[in-house]
Amino acid sequence: MFTNSKSDVEIEFSEIDANSSWPHLFQHIRSECLNYEYTVSEAKKTHNKNLNRYRDVSPYDHSRVVLSKGSCDYINANLVTMERAHRRYILTQGPLPNTIGHFWLMVWEQNCKAVLMLNKIVEKKQVKCHQYWPMGGPIAGVDDVLVLNDVGLKVQYISSTAASYYTVTVLRLTELESGNSREILHFHYTTWPDFGVPQSPTAFLDFLMVVRKSGVLDQNVGPPVVHCSAGIGRSGTFCLVDSCLVLIEENGIEALNVREVLLEMRKYRMGLIQTPDQLRFSYLAIIEGAKKLRSSMNNSISGSIELDVINTNYTKNAEANNILEEEDESEEPPPLPPPRGESLTRSVMSDFQNNSTDNHVYSSSQPPDKPLPVEPPSYQEGEASPSLKSPNDCAATSADESSHLITSTPSSPESSKESDRTSLRQRVRKERMDQLAAKLREMKRKQEAAEGWQRMKRSLFKPLNIGIGVGVLLLGGGALAYFYYSHKL
Repeated sequence: MFTNSKSDVEIEFSEIDANSSWPHLFQHIRSECLNYEYTVSEAKKTHNKNLNRYRDVSPYDHSRVVLSKGSCDYINANLVTMERAHRRYILTQGPLPNTIGHFWLMVWEQNCKAVLMLNKIVEKKQVKCHQYWPMGGPIAGVDDVLVLNDVGLKVQYISSTAASYYTVTVLRLTELESGNSREILHFHYTTWPDFGVPQSPTAFLDFLMVVRKSGVLDQNVGPPVVHCSAGIGRSGTFCLVDSCLVLIEENGIEALNVREVLLEMRKYRMGLIQTPDQLRFSYLAIIEGAKKLRSSMNNSISGSIELDVINTNYTKNAEANNILEEEDESEEPPPLPPPRGESLTRSVMSDFQNNSTDNHVYSSSQPPDKPLPVEPPSYQEGEASPSLKSPNDCAATSADESSHLITSTPSSPESSKESDRTSLRQRVRKERMDQLAAKLREMKRKQEAAEGWQRMKRSLFKPLNIGIGVGVLLLGGGALAYFYYSHKL
């Protein structure tokens, strides 16, 4: 199954890398997908438009997840089925404030055992996903429970285990009417930048192996829910790498065609893998994963990847590393970017240039490549959809939306050191909540000031424009009269 010689996938990777042809390959895949004739009519219906985080990322009708309970059967999610790899995934967008109930109802009805979250709540000063699960806190029954009366479900925090770049949280999902409950594992990968790639495939593969060892990807359980902000870029990368590694295990790397696997996955959800960099990283992770599998077969001991559990030396500096990236950025919010799917239609070379690095420096003359949550087309450009949270609303709930950065571990009352760590986490949590709330309030103030200035300009220049128009008419009339009488004389 495995050979010591260089595989075709490795040769293909080396050739594309040497010729800097990743944008060309990405364009080729994107062009082939233009031939797909799948409809998205449900997503475009008026009553469903405000349930989409991005106006140009819609679920295909033939593979969309249909909700059974409640008045609404729509959610922006697709069931991606990879028969060859014996894998099924539900790929979806980060929940909106008005779709949290739909999200958990989907988890309940599809008998899912895990949720894989590949984004942060806030990225580059923008809310990319609503805080849809309880994080636990000092007030039992309040901070650790989320009741969803609209769908008859309750989500309860049980425990969490933190590593340096991901957190595993145990949640209990209960149906209020029947009292039946299930435990759900929430895997949160916290170091994957939007429209970017992890720093190296090693940490990503470790995370993938932890997810695999939990059994939540197995055939005998419901499909895992995989999401980022739009549910196509980072989510597509995760599923592509996982499926390809399964195919390598079963058939060997020589039988693998990465492009064919991606094209097959794109038949279920549009736009999977959004940038040439994400495509390159997928190849790199697949090659590195294949080497780990080969090593595992040769030496079962070295192939074991253990869970990176937080130890007793976890300090304030380690916790502070998870503070929002926004603290190092300018106070000025970035300019309004294009819609999410703009990366699917712009030139490939522009894609490659804009996404070749994880860190971008934005100026007022160059809008960022990373799009914001935008309103459906039924609303005017720059006008917030009523379903989306305003910065003021975000500030009011900043405690929930920023608390995902703090991970908690079961405390031991018999240990004074553990008590000190708990106290430290609470202090850091409060500081972050205060900082985020202050920033969101400042963003709201600046937004209101800008809107006020625009309104004032319109009110000032409107009568001025009318006066100028009348003046032009009078001058024109006078000129005509002068011309007429001068020629008459």
